[in-house]
Amino acid sequence: MANEAVKAKRVEPDKQANAALAYKAPALEKGLDILELLAGQSGGLILSQIAQSLGRSVQEVYRVVVSLERRGYVERKPPGEAFQISMKLFDLACGHPPIRRLRETAQPILQSLAAEVEEAIILSILDGLSVRVIAVADNPAPVGFRVRLGTQTRMLSTASGRTLIAFQNELTRAMLIERASEELRSRGKDPEPLIRRVEQIQKRGYEVVADETLRGITDVSFPIFDASGMAQAALTMPFLLWVTNQVQLADASKHLYEAAAELCRQIGGHLPEPKFPIRG
Repeated sequence: MANEAVKAKRVEPDKQANAALAYKAPALEKGLDILELLAGQSGGLILSQIAQSLGRSVQEVYRVVVSLERRGYVERKPPGEAFQISMKLFDLACGHPPIRRLRETAQPILQSLAAEVEEAIILSILDGLSVRVIAVADNPAPVGFRVRLGTQTRMLSTASGRTLIAFQNELTRAMLIERASEELRSRGKDPEPLIRRVEQIQKRGYEVVADETLRGITDVSFPIFDASGMAQAALTMPFLLWVTNQVQLADASKHLYEAAAELCRQIGGHLPEPKFPIRG
């Protein structure tokens, strides 16, 4: 009987594996492989490069790529050149009701703030181990810093990402830090200074860091809390210092806090007021 039980246990995983194989959709798998491949390319790939990268024949990927192009998920710029991933997947994600509501609520607040402080304002959310920009208000001044909608960056390496990590629940925060740390270590970077920075953000309620992305820019970021007290987004101002700034960093940071607090209120949350002037 014991031997039969052991055999049964050995057979069960095989059944599960066979069932998983039976439910595979080869064409869908190819399509997802192609999208994931193109998502990591800045300049696009021609058909033969896609096939070679995936270890498939040109004939195997041709129909799938053409279907993806017809549906608008990939595109060629100019026509006939390399295939690039389009923004359609991003548009689909932004159409998800919670994100759509957040964007619709935030956009007039962002536009008003950008006009007031003459700086770009961005709203970002967590996207796996990355941070994704889901709303942007461009700087209306003649000189400014521009952030592209849909931009994706590493969590620990940006003000927005560290702000978002700092204000998750304890379990989620620990998991995100561990996974992001592993990714940094794999690239030969020490994550400890950034981890300590997340702890500081948690204590003071915001992030402020100068010259991290570009010299002359100070990033200020506040969390956007929902009713549960968790950060659903980060409102960030990359403050560009130029000769004729009408609003200085100290005042601009106060305006940023007020906008973040208003956005929190509109989605049911509350943002405690920090001590001003803010300090890194």
